[in-house]
Amino acid sequence: MSTLLIRNARYIVSCDDQDTLWEHANLFIRDNAIEYIGPELMHADQTIDASDMVVYPGLVNTHHHLYQIFSRNLPEVQRMELFPWLQTLYEVWKNLDEEVVYHSSLTGMAEMLKTGCTTCFDHHYVFPAHAGDLVAAQFRAADTLGMRFHASRGSMDLSQKDGGLPPDSVVQSIDAIMADSEHLVRTWHDASRFSMHQVALAPCSPFSVTGDLMRESAKLARSLSVRLHTHVAETKDEERYTLERFGMRPVAYMESLGWTGPDVWYAHGIHFDDDELRILAETGTGVAHCPASNMKLSSGVCRVPDMLRLHVPVGLALDGSASNDGCDMLEELRVAYLLHRLHSSQDAPTGYDLLKMATRGSAQILGRTDIGYLAPNMAADCFLVNLEQLPLVGAQFDPKSMLGTVGLKGSVDYTIVNGVPVVQRGELTTLDEARAVSQANAVVHRYLDR
Repeated sequence: MSTLLIRNARYIVSCDDQDTLWEHANLFIRDNAIEYIGPELMHADQTIDASDMVVYPGLVNTHHHLYQIFSRNLPEVQRMELFPWLQTLYEVWKNLDEEVVYHSSLTGMAEMLKTGCTTCFDHHYVFPAHAGDLVAAQFRAADTLGMRFHASRGSMDLSQKDGGLPPDSVVQSIDAIMADSEHLVRTWHDASRFSMHQVALAPCSPFSVTGDLMRESAKLARSLSVRLHTHVAETKDEERYTLERFGMRPVAYMESLGWTGPDVWYAHGIHFDDDELRILAETGTGVAHCPASNMKLSSGVCRVPDMLRLHVPVGLALDGSASNDGCDMLEELRVAYLLHRLHSSQDAPTGYDLLKMATRGSAQILGRTDIGYLAPNMAADCFLVNLEQLPLVGAQFDPKSMLGTVGLKGSVDYTIVNGVPVVQRGELTTLDEARAVSQANAVVHRYLDR
């Protein structure tokens, strides 16, 4: 058994049910769980002096495409919106293999850990033939870094010849998808408390999968007790697509396929009308909010203030690194704050509301009750920020809102996942960063030159 004491923290922002803000308090961790928060000073195997620091719950990323890190900042797509952007990039992504997925996952998750994110869900849906075991590669990367990781068995079965967007080379049959989905869940999914590995089933989007695949995925997921995820209502093009092809708006189409409920969450959810928001609230269907990606692709502004008012479950997310161009959850948190202040003024969520969205809200839509806030018997996932630095002068008087209103550039000081410090003094403890960058850049060149 190992113990860790975060000693005399200037602030501990718990995000618990009472919104407790501890001052000059200690946080004691035994193995992978928080055992105590309060004034008592306890002996531990390892101690972090946090007298100049604020402690936050680990951020939880609810939607990503880590493989896209190796196709970000390509000049030919910078002025495109979603549909032409996807069609262009599929010609790159069809060359994915296990090496590319491992190194892109490693570099993306490393950046997340350095910016306070302790849990990541990745929506991987591109499975070219003979590419290797891509999901296993992602779990290897997560285990190397010590990150809590939720993978998905994404899928596409509707190619361009059938009226979809992806090329034939990256779509699969329903039978192949279902067989591999069940195999991956049985191999990797761990439903236990403090689990480091989970799997969701995640057909890509209404314009790249058939209704039959959506229905079969929902049946299989519920038989295996795993969650369901897909893209919904990201653009007006998608709204037109579902109306013209199925005669239904996006949420009605999802409902017809069995894709609403507390075990389902959608990425983006920008173009919902009032009736659709009410359905989400009534069914407990969640939304992963991806503000930076939505801005870059000119997709629109998610109705987050209305969702929060109606108690729709909402989490924060980065989305793919080819539409976000980064893996920095702290930046995402501040972008969300600024976007909604611009768009909704006094009705916008506060900086602290967005912190809770990125912690508690995100944990809820991933189906986790053991992460998302700091309290005894919760997972020991947190990050620490030193307040005695130039960009935070004068900012420390409201630590609950600070990450939204002021933000933080660069690495946090410490990130702790499952009781293990994986970032110390701003540096990764589990990875030689310079070597990882060199290896990843070499793989990028080989991949893009194919």
